[in-house]
This record gives sequence, C-alpha cells and structure tokens, in this order.
Amino acid sequence: MIRILFTIPNFITAGSGGAMLNIVSRLDRGKFEPAICVLKRGGKLDRVVEEMGIPLLEAPFLVGARPYSTLLWRAWKASHAFRSQQFDLWHSFHYSDDYTEPLVAYLSGAKAWVYTKKNMNWRGRAWKVRSSLARGIAAQNSRMMGEFFHERRFRRKTFLIPRGVDTVKFQPGITARLGMRGKLGTPSNAKVILAVGHVLPVKGHDLLLEAVRGIAGVEIWIAGSLADPSHVEKVRRLAESDGLAGRVHFLGNAEDVAGLHAEADLFVHPTRPDGRQEGCPVALLEAMASGMACIATDIAGSQDVIESGTSGLLVPPLDAGALRKAIEQVLFNESLQQRLRTEARRRIVERYSIEREVAEHERMYLQVLGRSLNIGQGRSA
Repeated sequence: MIRILFTIPNFITAGSGGAMLNIVSRLDRGKFEPAICVLKRGGKLDRVVEEMGIPLLEAPFLVGARPYSTLLWRAWKASHAFRSQQFDLWHSFHYSDDYTEPLVAYLSGAKAWVYTKKNMNWRGRAWKVRSSLARGIAAQNSRMMGEFFHERRFRRKTFLIPRGVDTVKFQPGITARLGMRGKLGTPSNAKVILAVGHVLPVKGHDLLLEAVRGIAGVEIWIAGSLADPSHVEKVRRLAESDGLAGRVHFLGNAEDVAGLHAEADLFVHPTRPDGRQEGCPVALLEAMASGMACIATDIAGSQDVIESGTSGLLVPPLDAGALRKAIEQVLFNESLQQRLRTEARRRIVERYSIEREVAEHERMYLQVLGRSLNIGQGRSA
C-alpha cells in the first residue's frame, strides 16, 4: 500500500480544493492510502474530506525560505509532525513557487515529492529550484512542457496531465432546473452568453462586454465571485454603460454550474494571457462536457482543449472585434452551433474525463516511486 499525503494551503480560499478531491476520492484504494494536510482548517470542504473517511491534518508543511542559514534546521523541525505517519509520497497542490515543502517532505522520510503546475507563471529562480527538488511534476498543458520543462533535467520527470471533469455531472440534456431566465427577467427569445470565473483582470470579462456591445438581443451572465473590488467596479461601470445597461447579470458563486449551462446558448472564456491564468481551464472543460458551443481566447490551456473550428472557436487574445465576430458567427448559425456542441462533448469524453485524469496520476505515482525505489515502472494508464 502506498501512503500519499496531499497538501494544499486550505479549503477556505484555495479554489483547487475540489480538483484535488476529485482525484483523491477516486484513487484505487487497493494500491493507495491518501491523507490530506492543510495549513489552516475552516473551509467548507473540510467536512467533505472527513465524510469520505480521509485523514485531514492541520500542520505547517512548509517554512519560510529565509534566513538560508537556518532553513534546513527549520525544515527538519517542521518534519516532526509527519514522521510518525510514514508517508511514501507527497503531492503538493500548493501552486506557489515555494521550494521548502519538498525539504520538509524528504526530512520526514518521504521517498518522493511531486507537485502540480497549475498556472503559467515561471518568473524567478524559485520555480526551477522547486522543480529540481521534485521527483515528479504534473504539467497541465503542452505549452508548459515546451517552455517550462524542456530541459532534460525536468523533461524526464514531467508528466502531461490536464484537468478532467465528471462527464456524468456535466452532460447534454440536463433539465433547466434553476429557472434563471425567469429570475433575471431574461426574455425567452434572448440569446444568453455565459462566462464562469472569478471577476479578476485575468479573466477578461471586460473584453467580453466590449465585444457584445453592438450585438442586439444578447444578455450576459457572469458566474463567479467578485474577488477584486477595484476591478469589479470597472466591470460594473462597463456593464451599465450605453448599449449594455440591463443586459449584464452578475450571479456570484454558482453552486450548480451544470444548471446554468442548461439555460445558456453560448459559453465564452475570454481569458487574458497572464502568468496567473490557469494551465487547463476547468470551466471551459465543464461547458464543453455539457455540450455547449464554446469560444475561448487562443492562449495556453485553451489551445489544447479546443480544436478551433471543430470543437469550438479560438480567437486572438485581447481582440474584442475578433471575439464579436466569433460570437455572431456561432449565435446566429444553428448548424454550426450544433456541430460545435457535438464535437465539444466528444472531445471531453475522449480526452478530459476525470477517470483519465485519475489514471494518469496513478501512473505518475507508480513511476516516480519505482524510480526512487528502483522497482518496476508501474502499470500504464
């Protein structure tokens, strides 16, 4: 039995907690025994973890890097909290460039430490130090493989593992159970464009609003937390400007995203190219799994997910005019819309299911431990 410790700062602000639990809950329990460690308890998923029967620890699994003269001593001291647990492998879902966690892991007796590279940030030496200390790296898109991990020392231990989604929870034909059109006063003949993501500059909601300004009969639903007050104010002012007033609705955090998919006509993911952008946009995956026609900006992550012209459309980033043309092309062409919906669903089922993501993680764990222990390479996914 392989004992794995999954680490994440918390389930309070860490939006990746659900993604981590999707993997943990589906691991083959005949081979893997998982536990989770957070720096601080108090998130809504804490209870979910406990109900799943997975041990939930609260302990400092990293330390400050400075002063360097005492780093190893402080890491050794932090490792005391984990030594008795005898974890074989640690998997970090802490998406910063911290490189002290692997020191704590190895000093606690772990044979391997791996991490998931979620975002497109690669500035500074710390990322290379973190990657050098890792025995395995889960990269979420092909751009990362080519730009971040092309060096031989990284390439041999990096695995391309994009995000996966539950294709039963997100599937075509779900009943319009939320009644959002009625609640929002959206006319029955209006075309609804849905965007899912926290209202942050990187998400590009302002670009979307600029793009739809000249398109009649369209309403925009934005589902996501109002995370950046100054940016939210900017987007709200734009939403209330000429040509958009009364057509933009901020829904806040959505508990039932699949229900929103059932009532919308088009999904748009207008992310800006930025180091903070997701490596593999789960909101886009979920929309495609639900059989929605989708448009996204042509940036890392989305480039892997969408075959432009087949399973969706990709448009140049930061180009509101190009986005407007793509929206008009899809919204007012029923045959194109239907083709994109069908192919989007097919692509997710074939390449981005949660079952495939879990299998790829299991393969990584077995291969990484096999190298560390000089045993077999593990089974194929």
